[in-house]
Amino acid sequence: MTAEVLDKFSELITTALGLVAALAWNEAIQQLFTLLLGEAGGALAAKFFYAFIVTLIVIFATISVSRAAERAKKLEAEQAKGLLGLGRSKE
Repeated sequence: MTAEVLDKFSELITTALGLVAALAWNEAIQQLFTLLLGEAGGALAAKFFYAFIVTLIVIFATISVSRAAERAKKLEAEQAKGLLGLGRSKE
């Protein structure tokens, strides 16, 4: 049950992180490029840079959360099989 909940949580948190990152950085990056490159060049460059940065952040967050979910699944499976020595007596 814990692994399943963590798996669903990983899906939700990944989506939420992507949205939060996009909203948080959108305006700031657009303003920075407008300041550096002027109105027309800044708007286009900001959109590409923004898309690239947000994509990288979401990729790394997705990988991290997915790995945590996989570790939890493996641990839960091992505990269910008794491979961790839980319930075994020492001989």
